[in-house]
Amino acid sequence: MAGKSTKVNDLFRAAEDEGALSAEAARVLALADLGAQIQAGLGVAVDDVRASEVVLLTMMPDDSGSIRYSGNEKVVRDGHNLVLDALSGAKQKDSILAHTRYLNGHVLFPYCAVTHAVRMDKSNYEATLGTPLYDQAVVLLGTVIAKAQDFAMNGVPVRTVTLILTDGADAGSTWAKAKDVRALVEDMRRGENHIVAGMGIDDGQTPFRDVFRDMGIEDRWILTAKSGAADIRRAFVLFSQSALRASQGGGGFVQAAAGGFGA
Repeated sequence: MAGKSTKVNDLFRAAEDEGALSAEAARVLALADLGAQIQAGLGVAVDDVRASEVVLLTMMPDDSGSIRYSGNEKVVRDGHNLVLDALSGAKQKDSILAHTRYLNGHVLFPYCAVTHAVRMDKSNYEATLGTPLYDQAVVLLGTVIAKAQDFAMNGVPVRTVTLILTDGADAGSTWAKAKDVRALVEDMRRGENHIVAGMGIDDGQTPFRDVFRDMGIEDRWILTAKSGAADIRRAFVLFSQSALRASQGGGGFVQAAAGGFGA
């Protein structure tokens, strides 16, 4: 594990040296020993990707018990798979890599070609756990930053689109706070090649716009869906459309980033 962690730390040091990672964000990534957790998501080696430019599609579906209690397990599975299907059918699919890590840390699959991504089903997704939103958002975003840096260091232009999905506020984080997530998100936004989106499934009490704002996510990339299949599916459709726009060459990413969910 030491060797793997060192590789991740080397990527973060390079990002800091190049100005892509601020001292504050580097401090956040050093708060816990995240090397092995992040390494678990990095997946395919840069040398094995033949595309001249890459888009990283990253999703963190909520697997907390309230998803099951609300009867939303199936629609979360279906929504995640809808996004993968949409990107797998894109003209530029060969340049898209996908990675999914659940809110409680389970890696469904590390970065791989979107056409090879694992779909969520009853056998690999059960919503029975807690909501360590801040801890795992740091791990997820650290993985995105590390993978993007790996490609950048090898001369491959990279853009990223990340979705954080939750049906409640943080409950269970042990070392990270909202401001720690914000430090990472703000660095990513400054780089102008990252989109970080937050989707909340309404639980009747959580002010999702405030939760995601505190995490540094811009208003235009915050969406709250009513609890129920139709509204949650509609939210996933909106995200898939945004991700498709962002994966297009030319000014597609810039337009998508500026437009948010409403573009």
